[in-house]
Amino acid sequence: MNVVYLAAYHFDGAAEDLLPAYDKLFAAFPPDRILLHTCVVRDGGITVFDSCPDEATFTAFSGDPGFAAAIAGAGLPRARIEPLGEVHAVRGTRTVAP
Repeated sequence: MNVVYLAAYHFDGAAEDLLPAYDKLFAAFPPDRILLHTCVVRDGGITVFDSCPDEATFTAFSGDPGFAAAIAGAGLPRARIEPLGEVHAVRGTRTVAP
């Protein structure tokens, strides 16, 4: 069974300021490394739902100083990181991209 671990990265601020920085950050990630990724505009900011192959990979990735530097380098504020858990199912019919 393939397990995918999902987390939420909450960035607070004005969405019109955060989205260009998010696009810059996301452009640095190779597309073939993305398992499941969604950026949601919400009141007071954006939330990015992102997956890793497992919880250990998530813990290493989210705590990596290089990742924190990439976030800052893209112009995003520090994220509030919320581990969510293992994904049971993903359903959809299409991909939506800017």
